[in-house]
Amino acid sequence: MSKLYVVPTPVGNLDDMTFRAVEVLKNVSLILCEDTRTSAGLLKHFEITTRTASHHKFNEHKTCELYAARIQAGEDIALISDAGTPAISDPGFMLVRACVALGVEVECLPGATAFVPALVDSGFGCESFMFAGFLPQKKGRQKKLAALAALDMTVILYESPYRVLKLLGEIREHFGAQRRVSISREISKIHEETLRGTPDELLGTFADRQPKGEFVVIIDKPQNTKDDEESTEGDPTE
Repeated sequence: MSKLYVVPTPVGNLDDMTFRAVEVLKNVSLILCEDTRTSAGLLKHFEITTRTASHHKFNEHKTCELYAARIQAGEDIALISDAGTPAISDPGFMLVRACVALGVEVECLPGATAFVPALVDSGFGCESFMFAGFLPQKKGRQKKLAALAALDMTVILYESPYRVLKLLGEIREHFGAQRRVSISREISKIHEETLRGTPDELLGTFADRQPKGEFVVIIDKPQNTKDDEESTEGDPTE
């Protein structure tokens, strides 16, 4: 049965590409790319000569049903984004939904997603978390932050280098000045860096240098010593 393959690509280091991802991309009839120019280097590196077509946020609402119908008719098509897993703060959701509506099989390969290594590197609790992606730039931003601040779990956000300082100030306002925050940038690249501290401490880090690279911002859940102590009661290891 023909299917849509959702294929993660490296967020930095090309060695993070899986053998299976390369095999799939070599054998499908078409690769849908967020940006064919960006993907060209990746495909050339792995000697993948499959035809490509653009599928991005500006045209996906017009083309997703067309590609879903082509898969239903017998084509195997792969979907990739510029980096990471498609549909995770990247185009792809609409195509997957269109395929599901037609009864077309969808298979998402395991692979790179920027927020997972950032979450683990933070040292914060990973047992429950809210991935909120990019916040609205204007309308609804403060309301969204207030809603996230009310959650009793780790919160994960994506932010550009142009707004990350603004975001740290907003975290201080909504989550509190003592809330622990971890920010990671350039994950799996040469200049990969993770910084941890309060919002003010992190703002101080950038007092004499401009933020560079895309950021994953991890906000620790509220610290409640009483609840943490009670959660260990009855644990045979304690």
